Amino acid sequence: MKIAILVSGFPPKRLGGTEIATYNIARHLAKRGQEVHIITSWDKGLPRESIDDGFYIHRGRVIEKPFLGFTSYFINAFRAIRRLNPDLVHAQSISLALYALLIKKILKKPYLAWGRGADIYLPSRFYRRFYRFTLMNAGAVIAQTSDEKGVMQKTCDRDIVVIPNGIDLGRFNNLSREEIRSRLQIKEDEKVILFVGTLRPVKGVKYLIQAMNVIGQKGLKTRLMLVGGEKKGEI
Repeated sequence: MKIAILVSGFPPKRLGGTEIATYNIARHLAKRGQEVHIITSWDKGLPRESIDDGFYIHRGRVIEKPFLGFTSYFINAFRAIRRLNPDLVHAQSISLALYALLIKKILKKPYLAWGRGADIYLPSRFYRRFYRFTLMNAGAVIAQTSDEKGVMQKTCDRDIVVIPNGIDLGRFNNLSREEIRSRLQIKEDEKVILFVGTLRPVKGVKYLIQAMNVIGQKGLKTRLMLVGGEKKGEI
């Protein structure tokens, strides 16, 4: 099967959760014998066309301004999909699924929509207008969590599959809990709360920090560890 994946940004210069998940989805699909094409925005210094880990990457210039960004990305995606003629269009957000919907109407290509977080909880006014119509016309809709599924079904009453982001368990073999605690100077009787992600307001890290004050007042031995950067791509 030939699959075209729509994603706003892509490694190596953009390393948010969606970008990393997309890379791994493409890599594993390619290993299973699928022909995978990533359609994304162009970053200065990167080639417009390339191959990585068995899948293809197509980058187009996107004008980062209201409406022009929507139009320029759609033109790039439409041209690429018309040229590649994939069997399926995979949109890596509900907002990008709007592009896939338009492509379906014009080129008759089925699409699936995968909710990634902010596009579910904080959709822009523009995309909110098309939210239900976009989901209803998708061949399949995926959420990362049961809560995301519930939020989407309040807007669109249809079947939604929950598929969490995966991890490579092979990277965590032979880890010693005692050695890691010693290296990080964590006491044996301390509980650890770990946050990994970009430190943007939408992540709500400030509430986690506030909760730590409550835990401290109760006398519980707990340590909060934050891993991430202030901007997308700094993790």
